[in-house]
Amino acid sequence: MSYLALLDYAAVLIFALTGALVASRQQLDIVGFAFLACLTAVGGGTLRDVLLDRNPVFWMGNPNYILIACAAALLVFFTAHLVESRYRWLLWLDSFALAVAVPAGVSAAMAMSQTQVIVVLMGMVTGCMGGLMRDVVVGEVPLVLKQGELYVSAAFAGALGAVIARLFTNDPLVVLGICAALTWALRAGSLAFGWRLPVYHARPPRN
Repeated sequence: MSYLALLDYAAVLIFALTGALVASRQQLDIVGFAFLACLTAVGGGTLRDVLLDRNPVFWMGNPNYILIACAAALLVFFTAHLVESRYRWLLWLDSFALAVAVPAGVSAAMAMSQTQVIVVLMGMVTGCMGGLMRDVVVGEVPLVLKQGELYVSAAFAGALGAVIARLFTNDPLVVLGICAALTWALRAGSLAFGWRLPVYHARPPRN
């Protein structure tokens, strides 16, 4: 099994859990759980594959990804009530999913010999778009747009770190490991220590 397939499996599983946790917070039925889990799990990877013209799209070539997402939805449907703070679990699971999905996007673009700019963008798309779709569908402010939080910026830094690492080594474990570690460190730092980017504050116009 390739590194890309392993990363896609991991990203699908963890993102599906976050989608199902959001469904539990919205008190949806089992179909709603499965829908949100699948949307979150494959949304970013689907957009990545469409943009890169990868045929077939990863989950259409291997429907096991959808089955994994549905299994995760079923698991959360019957166990979510046991979790004391579902939102906290959602945030931390999402951070791990981001740290797996960004390297998956980077790996896919590198495998197709894309330019460095496209590699970075595909890492960001794969990491961010599934969660964005999830939050928009349920009418919540997307985590990727939370005020000043390191989310998209963490994905950007991780993907950029992979591109820079690739200049010094062709070892995929090193390149993707740096990408994952940098992405998660920044996202986790934002959650645990309140790391933020400066935000815009409106000011009265000058006379």
